[in-house]
Amino acid sequence: MKNLISETSKSLVATLALMAILCGAYPLVVFGFSQLMFKDKANGSLIKSADGTIQGSALIGQGFQGERYFHPRPSAAGAGYDAAGSGGSNLGPTSAKLRDSIKTRVEKYRLVNGLQDSEKVPPDAVMASGSGLDPEISPANAGLQARRVARVRDIPFDQMADLLRKHTRKRDLGILGEPGVNVLTLNLALDALNRDNPR
Repeated sequence: MKNLISETSKSLVATLALMAILCGAYPLVVFGFSQLMFKDKANGSLIKSADGTIQGSALIGQGFQGERYFHPRPSAAGAGYDAAGSGGSNLGPTSAKLRDSIKTRVEKYRLVNGLQDSEKVPPDAVMASGSGLDPEISPANAGLQARRVARVRDIPFDQMADLLRKHTRKRDLGILGEPGVNVLTLNLALDALNRDNPR
């Protein structure tokens, strides 16, 4: 009996010590370090307007519509860009439904952006990402949409091209991944540009 009580008390002490370290001290150290070194990323990479209103996250896309805005890639997450329902359509390359939806999206993309039937449409303009939350589009996709947005907003095309360059993320370390254009930050910059220089 004495041995049982001794072993039980040792187990309780070890459990309490591990709880204090792993459920208290360790999370506090990680939280403090992240707030000190990577505050923006640790808090969700939130994008705020000049008055401090949160506009969204640089990590999660939004379903922009209308001619005045750059459009994101399609989303199969919930009703579209639903962070609570992140996921793809799970339709494979042999799916007739996927082929039909891509064909419809290509036709709509060409119509909305005033493209000829012979002009190629970037894959990210008509196919959803695996998460359905991708915040970026390819520079090729942004370039094809730029003419429409510049015309509707009455922005000189060279100014639009400069804005695109500023909002294009380059490859990590110059070799990893693909360049991308964050749709949310680009559209917010366009709105700010129009506020600053109303025509």
